[in-house]
Amino acid sequence: MATFLYKLGRFAFRRRHFVALMWVALLTLAGVGAASAHVAGASSFSIPGTEAQKAFDLLENRFPGMSADGATARVVFKAPAGEKVGDHDNKATVEKAVKVLGTGSEVTSVDNPFKAHAVSKDGSIAYASVKYKVSGMELEDASKDALNAAAQDARDAGLTVEVGGDALQATPETGSTEVIGIAMAAVVLVITFGSLIAAGLPLLTALIGVGIGVSTITALASALDLGSTTSTLAMMIGLAVGIDYALFIVSRYRAELAEGREREEAAGRAVGTAGSAVVFAGLTVVIALVGLSVVNIPMLTKMGVAAAGTVAIAVLIALTMIPALLGYAGRRVQPAGKKSRLLGGGRAAKKEGKPNMGTRWASFVVRRPLAVLLLGVIGLGAAAIPATSLELGLPDDGSQPTSTTQRRAYDLLSEGFGPGFNGPLMVVVDAKASDAPKAAFTKVTDEIKGLKGVVSVSPAVPNKSGDTAMITVVPDSKPSSVKTEDLVHAIRGAGGEIKADTDATVLVTGSTAMNIDFSQKLNDALIPYLALVVGLAFLLLIVVFRSILVPLKAALGFLLSVMAALGAVVAVFQWGWLAGLLGVEETGPIMSMMPIFMVGVVFGLAMDYEVFLVTRMREAYVHGEKPGQAIVTGFRHGARVVTAAAVIMMAVFSGFIGSSESMIKMIGFGLAIAVFFDAFVVRMAIVPAVLALLGKRAWWLPKWLDRALPNVDVEGEGLRALDEKRRDGDEDRELARV
Repeated sequence: MATFLYKLGRFAFRRRHFVALMWVALLTLAGVGAASAHVAGASSFSIPGTEAQKAFDLLENRFPGMSADGATARVVFKAPAGEKVGDHDNKATVEKAVKVLGTGSEVTSVDNPFKAHAVSKDGSIAYASVKYKVSGMELEDASKDALNAAAQDARDAGLTVEVGGDALQATPETGSTEVIGIAMAAVVLVITFGSLIAAGLPLLTALIGVGIGVSTITALASALDLGSTTSTLAMMIGLAVGIDYALFIVSRYRAELAEGREREEAAGRAVGTAGSAVVFAGLTVVIALVGLSVVNIPMLTKMGVAAAGTVAIAVLIALTMIPALLGYAGRRVQPAGKKSRLLGGGRAAKKEGKPNMGTRWASFVVRRPLAVLLLGVIGLGAAAIPATSLELGLPDDGSQPTSTTQRRAYDLLSEGFGPGFNGPLMVVVDAKASDAPKAAFTKVTDEIKGLKGVVSVSPAVPNKSGDTAMITVVPDSKPSSVKTEDLVHAIRGAGGEIKADTDATVLVTGSTAMNIDFSQKLNDALIPYLALVVGLAFLLLIVVFRSILVPLKAALGFLLSVMAALGAVVAVFQWGWLAGLLGVEETGPIMSMMPIFMVGVVFGLAMDYEVFLVTRMREAYVHGEKPGQAIVTGFRHGARVVTAAAVIMMAVFSGFIGSSESMIKMIGFGLAIAVFFDAFVVRMAIVPAVLALLGKRAWWLPKWLDRALPNVDVEGEGLRALDEKRRDGDEDRELARV
């Protein structure tokens, strides 16, 4: 592989005009496609194989006119202090708003609160339910504007009016902190390279790669049902890895220049050596992201595949466009150890022979491996303690910022009708196989009324054929609480006895039940997913490092860092530690997909640092150094760059903490803290400590396995053989002249 990538790097350096033009053309093509595409909304949500999804599908089949997946809105009215919504003027205002709401072309029905008994007991709060023909993603702006206008007219008349539901879905905003994250990455690159030109190359290529990836996602959003969150996550991950991959190749290029090589040769060798590490690091990230498809949740699969595509683009750009841009930069990119004239007058950055920080740290770890190992493991173990109280759920309007109308509507409904009113359960009774459907509907209603935690049960609403009915159940607890989850399980448990007595099937659905089933499915898939991803990456790393213990140590270190990161997420978003500092307005259960998503993404990123750092150690060991000295050599060449890469990735992820979307905010924080734990505790401390304790045993591989594995040549042995051939050829030509 090293020889192939070496030739690719030299080709890109020589044919830089062609390579640059190709990538610019792809960016332009993707941009045109994105500009002409429809704006992405929230993707459709389905959970194949769950009871909630089966009930949802049954509703669509048995109640064809109800538009089960249509958007809904709850317009909540509150009378001024001391008044009631039923007072003459207030009632006239509400009824006028209801009349206006019903005139929209996409509206299927609007419930008058005074006829639908949707007024609170004290008479101060009422709500009107609006149902639409299409989903919130497909709802036209005109319908949303009409909804907001009707609410504003009622406000102008003196009522407090807020709108909840999925009809007013807003595109997430990342805020200015995303730009700050990129700016911090630029500062780190300038400090690392001591050159504005060298620092600008990784940023430029990363932005081009993310531009191509996100524009392609935007162009395909409507056809593939990709939500706005998909492109945000692809941008987050693609930007971070794009900068890092380019950073490693530029760093190796400068190191090759420092050894006296010509620029084209240095570019080829940088791609042949560091590029090999980039390929395998990228493969681990792609495996982890594409592996999310095993969960069998379409939304999660699309997010993973889209992000993996952006990572693949980042790898290709690092291997081709970076050497092309190095060709354009020429002598403006200085050899390692020198600064540009602007930042350092072209002088050497440090005295020759003076050990750098990485060398000093590695030497300390090699001398005190056991103490460093224990300190690192205990520290991560302490950070992971909050993860033992992890509670999972999905965000609803109650987790929105208090500045949003959805959150204020949620609070008003809780105030007027109780916390469970925001998450009613939809019970579907399939009595097609029953001899007495009406009796079955009555029995189900009576059974549910007798369960603990039920506030109200609506009468059964049958379909036209009379073989299926809907029953609405309002719990006495909020949608994301454990009590509500227990009630769902209790209704499903009672359904077994009802089926035995009446042959009617009882299914529970609705957004609350969907969330519960979603969380359960993710929990059930976590271990198989972990086994698949870690197993595949373990085999890949065996090929890269030609060792059993090094990949095993890498996987165990990853588990430590991801558990510590989950602990930090629980402490902030569930317990509320530092919540105000991070802009977390509402604490509560951790997003259900967070553990499995962090496992996938963090594992891929963790293996990045493992590959980049340990391949330099492996290279030194293969070339004759003792195990302890190989560790020091690896840190001397790689610690500064890995540190810069980790800081850059943390800066990029931290930029998304400013997002208005709670899911993006949580993922941004979780990935940033995970990179910190993995890069600075696991890879910089625990990894060298374990390797020092293992000594030569770290690089042990059974002979039969060594013969069976393909030789991918990450260490660049093929390039050394190429050098020897060149030297032999030069000697032969010299002898021929004599």
